[in-house]
Amino acid sequence: MRERRLPRALLPLCALCLLLAWGASQPAAAQQPKEKSLYERLGGYDAVAAVVDDFIGRLLADHQFDRFFTGHSTDSKKHIRQLIVDQFCAAAGGPCVYTGRTMKTTHEGLGITEADWDAAAKHLVASIDKFKVPKREKDELLAFVTTLKKDIVEK
Repeated sequence: MRERRLPRALLPLCALCLLLAWGASQPAAAQQPKEKSLYERLGGYDAVAAVVDDFIGRLLADHQFDRFFTGHSTDSKKHIRQLIVDQFCAAAGGPCVYTGRTMKTTHEGLGITEADWDAAAKHLVASIDKFKVPKREKDELLAFVTTLKKDIVEK
């Protein structure tokens, strides 16, 4: 009787299959627990939306930002709000998809100053604090927002 052997080219593939099968058969306790995403730690979509809604409300109530919102319809303001929710949600590792333009394109020509940025950042921090977001999550969210500054501030 003739001995049957696997072609040498298939040996690495078989070894990989065995490793994958072995890993899948290990008890769940042996596998590292996956850390929750920032999105999950923030409380999910409703929590992100609540912070954004409060933040937008603060911007709209602050006369320093009137020039950015004058002329926008209620529907346009709702669209801006949704884009911010989607952007924060996606950046935090949530299931949302940001479909807006780049921050540079969106804010180009608005003349946003360092003072405008600082005032908006204070409003965002106040909104985050209102909802008692823990320090770690607050710092991560603010770190993301800070990455946008170079594309938003013009002066």
